[in-house]
Amino acid sequence: MKNPVRRVVTGHDDQGKAVVLIDGPAQNVRVRPVGGFVSSLLWVTDETPADISGRADRADRTIAVAPPANGSIFRIVDFPPVGTDTTTIDNAALVRQMGATLHSPDGRPACHPFMHRTRSVDYAVIISGEIDMLLDDSEVRLRAGDVVVQQGTNHAWVNNGSEACRIAFILIDAKE
Repeated sequence: MKNPVRRVVTGHDDQGKAVVLIDGPAQNVRVRPVGGFVSSLLWVTDETPADISGRADRADRTIAVAPPANGSIFRIVDFPPVGTDTTTIDNAALVRQMGATLHSPDGRPACHPFMHRTRSVDYAVIISGEIDMLLDDSEVRLRAGDVVVQQGTNHAWVNNGSEACRIAFILIDAKE
């Protein structure tokens, strides 16, 4: 993994004064066994509008890739370069591990083993490195500074480069 993600969370003290509640490396860091992605969970909301009155660490939980109903997720993911073994990855097993949805409910084969979708609006900001975003029938090369807005589309993130790629993701629950 690249450098740990420093997370600063603000809130209010008992007198209503703005204070720093958390300042340090993100604690909820997971490595996905398939693909080796390193995911740092930074914050989760379970409601809209979000409750901003609490002091609890809302990233201190286990959660799938998709946001909770009526909620949101903020995470940073480091994508290592893909190896030659990606052709042996079981797409259905990967999607189950992620808690996502199969890319195609009608049974069409995935164009890549990392293909999946979530019922969400996803904002992605490429922080460093390069990555290819695969869609059903196209591919887009993304570089540091690029942004993506996904609206519940089938996609896969594939790092065909030689260095890790870091992406910030904010996913917001959506409806079809």
